Amino acid sequence: MRYGLVGSTGRMGQEIQKAFVDHTLCLTVNYEGSWSDGGKPDVIMDFSNPSCLPETVRLCREHGAALVIGTTGLKDSDFEMLRELARQVAVVQSYNFSIGINALKIILANYSKFFEDWDLEIVEIHHNKKKDAPSGTAIMLQNATGRPCPMHSLRIGGVPGDHNVIFSNEGEVLSFNHRAISRSVFAYGALRAAEFAATAKPGLYSFEEVLQCSLKKS
Repeated sequence: MRYGLVGSTGRMGQEIQKAFVDHTLCLTVNYEGSWSDGGKPDVIMDFSNPSCLPETVRLCREHGAALVIGTTGLKDSDFEMLRELARQVAVVQSYNFSIGINALKIILANYSKFFEDWDLEIVEIHHNKKKDAPSGTAIMLQNATGRPCPMHSLRIGGVPGDHNVIFSNEGEVLSFNHRAISRSVFAYGALRAAEFAATAKPGLYSFEEVLQCSLKKS
């Protein structure tokens, strides 16, 4: 698989290059400029920031490349841009490419109805260089519960990502916790998404859908 990488010098860009070691990096975009070996990528990876999205979309259209995007802080106008692109190529968008987080999302979507009359709050912790708060993952998990709730964000040290979804009533507490030990889990999830997107029909997919498709095939 040939792939392009937007944000190639960032933390996730470096992790993606490690995870994609058996594939060919043929295009990069970063704050220093862009590089290409002259060929066409099958898929473009973007884990940068929302300001890069117009250029990413332009490159996908130019090369007919699928897109895997893990950028956080996207606005409604950004999603509209992704929906337009998804009419031409496969687009996989997620705020978190951890298999564990997406399994938790499925659990919450199916079982939160049992706790509709319980209190609900979400606590998320990330490294001190993360700009958005609450995290896109926390918002994604909140959406999976089907109702709004208070969310608390901590930005400390080098924590890759902790998410705690806490339900409670007067007599008991039920919490769902996920901890990312290394950023590599996101890169390997992104690889799985890229392998799916490279051959998928045009459309806007979630990473949850990618995982469910792989289960059906197995």
